[in-house]
Amino acid sequence: MPRQFKPVRQLRIWEEVVEQLKDSILSGDFRPGEKLPSERELAQQFQVGRIAIREALRSLGNSGFVAMRHGAAGGAFVTDLTFNYLASAYVDLFLSDKISISELYQARLHVEPEIARLAAQRVTPEYAELLTRALEAEERQAHASLPEDIDSKQTVHFILAEMCGNRFFEGFARSMMAVLRKVAMAVEADYIHPEGAHRPIVEAVLAKDPDGAQEAMRRHTVEFGEALLRMDKEYREKARRDGPALSRPSQHNKA
Repeated sequence: MPRQFKPVRQLRIWEEVVEQLKDSILSGDFRPGEKLPSERELAQQFQVGRIAIREALRSLGNSGFVAMRHGAAGGAFVTDLTFNYLASAYVDLFLSDKISISELYQARLHVEPEIARLAAQRVTPEYAELLTRALEAEERQAHASLPEDIDSKQTVHFILAEMCGNRFFEGFARSMMAVLRKVAMAVEADYIHPEGAHRPIVEAVLAKDPDGAQEAMRRHTVEFGEALLRMDKEYREKARRDGPALSRPSQHNKA
């Protein structure tokens, strides 16, 4: 049975409701896919009004802890937390001018080479096959649309980030790629980077050469940096020209 919640007696009561519900979810009282008690039941347990419960559930939905479903069988259902919500948060921060592409580029110069170095130490037959297939698929995308080009060229980065074994690095890499995708799509970039740019990285990783993989990723990041900063400049010019609709936060939709 889920834990019994404590009555709330603070000024911003919905925030305390959020904290208790979040703690209960993280503690495993409610599993992914499980429905939370109804608004009425929660209001009784917390001894607060239903408006506070509604606000708390909205906050939990925005942060990815629950998904709201409507209808007779609807309610607040616990989600299986993924990196998508972190990536969406990064996109929103970028759109709100809280982080910049130049800052992201500087951070990428430190993190991505380390991801490649760690990945080269954790090669398995399964990961080797995934990387090889991703590289081959990327290099076959000569006439791909922009979304296809972005997706194929980000796949190698996603695999390396998973391989590295550090989930903070993986979360950052996925968040960074979500921002780059947003910018590239907004300015309708001709291409992300030349074909074969990932080959030296993948070959060094598959050779289990950490130093070589790190240096290859560093070179790739620097080479792509110029195009990245150019895309950001085009994005800012388009945002000024087209108005606020371009820069409106995503409300945590898929990046």
